[in-house]
Amino acid sequence: MSPTPAPARCALVTRPRAQGAAWQQRLRALGVQAELLPLIDIGPAPDPAALRLWFAGLAAGGPFQPAALVMFVSPNAASGLFDALPAGWRWPEGALAAATGPGTVAVLRAAGVPPGLIVAPPEDAAQFDSEALWAVLAPMRDWAGQRVGIVRGEGGRDWLATQLRAAGARVGFVQSYARGAPRLNPDEQALLARALAQPAAHAWLLSSSESIDHLAALAPGADWSGALAMASHPRIAERARALGFGQVIELKPTPEAVAEALGTLSA
Repeated sequence: MSPTPAPARCALVTRPRAQGAAWQQRLRALGVQAELLPLIDIGPAPDPAALRLWFAGLAAGGPFQPAALVMFVSPNAASGLFDALPAGWRWPEGALAAATGPGTVAVLRAAGVPPGLIVAPPEDAAQFDSEALWAVLAPMRDWAGQRVGIVRGEGGRDWLATQLRAAGARVGFVQSYARGAPRLNPDEQALLARALAQPAAHAWLLSSSESIDHLAALAPGADWSGALAMASHPRIAERARALGFGQVIELKPTPEAVAEALGTLSA
């Protein structure tokens, strides 16, 4: 007698609301039951005028050396910049636009950045992170003396900036969006309560360590030993284990990888 398949889990998409909605739609198209439970709130750039001035200075003829590279840490970083720019803006000629993953690449393409200037890890890369991006960037040119801008939220991981500076680049940062704790609506609060009460029926899709910190604050004292976390990076998986998740799976940050993993679990 063959074993009875386990019930399909509901995938809890914890990415910021706009990005998470797109993930929810793609997962449902793949046959996955998916609900949106954003664990990070995204706001606009705190100083749009300063952001526009910074972008204008990237081009040839600006007050500084033209930029050789503009790196975007996430889709939100890219969207935050482009949302702040005036109509008719133009990408600085010759400047590379770097991204760690396909989500950010999609935002760059949709905004009108020339495809030939977009640099990212290959689609079949084992990871989509700064290390994978640097493996592509490092041999592209001599970075000594080159001007590089990194577009991000407030703070963040500086690993790539450290590598570029070690290679002689002049690296600066600009903030294009704000991050904060989530503000769950009543339906999302009810979803959180169900997930806590029925851990075996849900799978947490975790894409940042910060979102895990917010989850811990939303559910202080919760027992996570029966819960499943699906983490998009080893650092995030480590943070999920530290919170107490009983099962942690590391996978590529794509809806297809999530659907495949959930299908395997329910088989």
